[in-house]
Amino acid sequence: VQLQASGGGSVQAGGSLRLSCAASGRTFSTYTITWFRQAPGNEREFVAAISGSGSLTHYADSVKGRFTISRDNAPNTVSLRMNSLKPEDTAIYYCAARTIYGSFNAASYTIWGQGTLVTVSS
Repeated sequence: VQLQASGGGSVQAGGSLRLSCAASGRTFSTYTITWFRQAPGNEREFVAAISGSGSLTHYADSVKGRFTISRDNAPNTVSLRMNSLKPEDTAIYYCAARTIYGSFNAASYTIWGQGTLVTVSS
């Protein structure tokens, strides 16, 4: 599977954005898709994950209640709806894939999309 992230942009604090991760490949529904983010000078950190079926989701505490991850296996897209954005959400956001749900460590993922930049101004 190959991934392509999109939807980043610049918003003011309190605003919203929707990121999309589009995937190629006929086995998309077998992959867990996870969003990570990386701010300048920081390590890549977990944001949200969704299992292949969409029945399981997990969020970082920092985004719980503000971000929602969802997927549509036809047409191979995972979305991350981000509400009530804060300046500390500013980062490059990446989507990644693996076949097993349950790991939220970036080192566990070998399939990555290119990043999309989210900038939140105060």
